Amino acid sequence: MKRPQGFDGSAARPSRSRRAESDVAADSDRAPQSNQVPAKLSRATPAIGVRSGTGAASFDPDRISTEPIDVVRATPGVPSQPVPRVATAAAVASEPVARPTAGDPALTHDVGSVARTPERSARSARRELAAAARERRRYERLEVRRFTKRSRRRRIVWTIVLGSIVALVLVVAVGAYSPLMALRDVRVEGASRIPVAEVQAAFDDTLGTPLPLISRADVLAALSDFALIETYSTETIPPGTLVVRIVERVPVGVIETGEGLELVDAAGVVIERPAERPEGQPLITAEGGIAGEGFRAAAAVIRSLPAEVRVQLVGASAATADDVHLELASGATVVWGSAGESTQKAAVLAKLMAAAPPDTVDEYDVSSPKSAVTR
Repeated sequence: MKRPQGFDGSAARPSRSRRAESDVAADSDRAPQSNQVPAKLSRATPAIGVRSGTGAASFDPDRISTEPIDVVRATPGVPSQPVPRVATAAAVASEPVARPTAGDPALTHDVGSVARTPERSARSARRELAAAARERRRYERLEVRRFTKRSRRRRIVWTIVLGSIVALVLVVAVGAYSPLMALRDVRVEGASRIPVAEVQAAFDDTLGTPLPLISRADVLAALSDFALIETYSTETIPPGTLVVRIVERVPVGVIETGEGLELVDAAGVVIERPAERPEGQPLITAEGGIAGEGFRAAAAVIRSLPAEVRVQLVGASAATADDVHLELASGATVVWGSAGESTQKAAVLAKLMAAAPPDTVDEYDVSSPKSAVTR
């Protein structure tokens, strides 16, 4: 096929290598512009150049110009507006830059703003960090209080208990050494044969001593001079009163000694040394004296007698512990035997004496209480 004159196929169709170089150069120039029309669209409109030596027009790949094309986007109902041209890096670099002078107010304002902005930002950051730290600490305290509620309650209870104990100890200690608890009054109860004034006078050396510091030894030393006291008990009444309750010795009879008559109790303690036998106190005769078994058996029998029988008793004798005899004021005798079953024997004797008065019989035998007889 014959080609038109002046048409150069080699010039119209650049080689593949030269076309690739042109594409790479065009892409590198338009890479920063994202809205620029692709390079292939630009190459679709080739520039017409003049080949040297000939008058025919041809495509010169080295002189292709790729100016940006304004793209118009059509929207229904809205007039079409051209898309602003995107400046290339080369165009931006070629434009003159306005440099502010030293006296430019805009420069001064910008420099101050730039200088103050980092300082404000750092201060704000520190405030926010401090606020976050405070919030974190508050949250941690709340969590600790929530998880330690039971232990804190237990600790409060133990604190109250220990505090109460310590307070009680302090009160006792203060009371023990405080003059407010000093002994000022002694009250005596149960004394009939012992003068109360003498018992109170025995505690004169103890007056002024705090009540908790008065020991049993102090009370015993004050009451040891009173032989009629068989037992005693004490009670302290704050702030300064001491109550002494006395149980006096009960005399069981009179015994004869080398020094005269002695009124003794069941334990053989001398209560009194009368000149003659007191009314209602029998004369006790026993082998071995107050230290023998006969005396202890006779004293036990006398203490078991009812009051209506005791007033009629004038004498008691005991050769041994199993051979106790009683003598009544009417002259009748009572065969008692041993001190065993004394309570039952005393009840049987009272019935026998009611049925047969002592002035009508010579002897009552209650040694066997289940078969008591009179003679």
